[in-house]
Amino acid sequence: MDQCEVPQPETAWEKLRKRAPRYLPVLSWWPQVGRRTLKGDLWAGLTGAVIVLPQCVAFAAIAGLPPEYGLYSAMVPVIIAALFGSSHHLVSGPTTTVSLLVFVTLAHFAVPYSPDYIRLALTLAFLAGLIKLALGLARFGAIVNFVSLSVITGYMAGAAVLIITSQLGALTGLDLPRGGLFLHAWQHLLAHLPGINAYALGLGLVSMLIALGIRRLWPKAPAMLLAMVLGGALCVALDGQSHGVALLGALTSSLPPLSMPSFDIDDVRRLIPGAVAVAMLGLAEAVSIARAVAVRSQQQIDNSQEFVGQGLSNLLGSFFSAYPTSGSFTRTGLNFESGAKTPLAAVFSALLLACIVLLIAPLTAYLPVAAMGGVILLVALNLIDLKGIRHILRTDRSEAMVLVATFLATLFVQMEFAIFCGVLLSLLMYLKRTSHPNFIVLAPDPSNLRRPLINVRRKDVLECPQLKILRLDGSIFFGAVTHISEELHRIMDAFPEQCHILIVGGGINFIDASGCHMLFNEALNLKLSGRDMFFCSLKTEVQEVLKRGMCLKRLGGEHIFESEGQAIAHMVPRLDPERCACCHARVFRECERMPGGEHYLPSPPV
Repeated sequence: MDQCEVPQPETAWEKLRKRAPRYLPVLSWWPQVGRRTLKGDLWAGLTGAVIVLPQCVAFAAIAGLPPEYGLYSAMVPVIIAALFGSSHHLVSGPTTTVSLLVFVTLAHFAVPYSPDYIRLALTLAFLAGLIKLALGLARFGAIVNFVSLSVITGYMAGAAVLIITSQLGALTGLDLPRGGLFLHAWQHLLAHLPGINAYALGLGLVSMLIALGIRRLWPKAPAMLLAMVLGGALCVALDGQSHGVALLGALTSSLPPLSMPSFDIDDVRRLIPGAVAVAMLGLAEAVSIARAVAVRSQQQIDNSQEFVGQGLSNLLGSFFSAYPTSGSFTRTGLNFESGAKTPLAAVFSALLLACIVLLIAPLTAYLPVAAMGGVILLVALNLIDLKGIRHILRTDRSEAMVLVATFLATLFVQMEFAIFCGVLLSLLMYLKRTSHPNFIVLAPDPSNLRRPLINVRRKDVLECPQLKILRLDGSIFFGAVTHISEELHRIMDAFPEQCHILIVGGGINFIDASGCHMLFNEALNLKLSGRDMFFCSLKTEVQEVLKRGMCLKRLGGEHIFESEGQAIAHMVPRLDPERCACCHARVFRECERMPGGEHYLPSPPV
């Protein structure tokens, strides 16, 4: 192109093509689809479709709905969430926490399993989806950026323990209590150890070992799926059913029928509070799971787009007989471990589930629950990031506290509260750090001809007997002004002979009205006591705020300097000449021009 040619502005079509992936995420990852990804996604989808069968039935029972509604919720919503979400591995569908919240919300208004109850469940899904979609379109996804790595790691570890606990009954053949603290299940297990079904336990452990062996010997093989199939074959060979091994049982062969949520104003009014709770829980759960897996897959997650995907899945799913859904920890972990590459794995999972329900639902009657329990146990163990936990415990005590608190809250409190507990604790830790900025004492380095200012704690250097140089690392805002003021008084009381203070403000990122007021008052108080305060190296943004707050004018231009060198060059001549004449420190280059300075010429650097 000619250098003088003016570039043409983008056409409307070009702009639309660039922005399209933001509204249709499938356009961003579809070019990655190939033979290799399709193979991995297909195996992962088949594994997920088989593993979700018993889960959906259990979740529907928890929600107070017929078993088929659990299956319906794992079909259409899963496809929509995968196509419109940003995560490549998140698998949506019915979950324990959302199912419990659905039951708690609707049990006051209708009898579980009744037509009215089902109608309200679909209406609840529609309203929750509408709220999620609105938050996503408003780009409110940034609110989950406060979920730190420590919160995610602790939440994953706690969820893994809960998933393991939930499979104890399937693995042991015991009827363990559901709900309540996870400790109740373990206590019941220990109290009934003699009643453990050895056949069920053996099938579960063998299935887990088969999955481990296949993964080690043939990493590309669908280890989870093959382990369940071989476990089922072993159960048939041992006649496990006659020995008390529970089987999944045959499922109903039907696709999700079309449905219509209720738009009655009274129903909407009654369900709005519950819909908000379901939406907030679902978003926190889904995005936390997506971010947790993204840490391992090195993928960037768009939180707002994930909100949109979850909102559309619930909104449209309510017209296909699906009750509220969210991201599933177990299925997402299984999807990632099974080798999923793109969101097509979740789409395949939903489509294959529909095929299984239509064509081979009767064959699921021979699948032992213990074999699936062993596979799920292996998935749960892989959710515990031991390396990440060790790294956090060694790196930062505050983050370690957040991790432990989130882990314990996940075990002993509701799972959704665990995330909020971790976020709240992280914010409190952050506020504590930002409200306690550090003062670093500086002094010139005599071994360098330019005499740069260095931290006196890192190198034993002399300070000027009349001038205290401090670097403030932190912002001056309303939460920190009290601490900064107290630190200034403590330092000045400890060194009364240093009558001048120079604050190096390169580490001050911002200042508010409270900070301006505090600085002026502290400077005024020092002035009244015969001392003085100076500033240098302030950032432009900080100077602008000081200017707008009239603080620069009140302090006077002679108290603000652009650099450390300018500040010292202007301040040294103001020092007491009598004290300078008998001073042996001579820390500044300007000290050579002070009385007696000719006897203390600096030595050349080594």
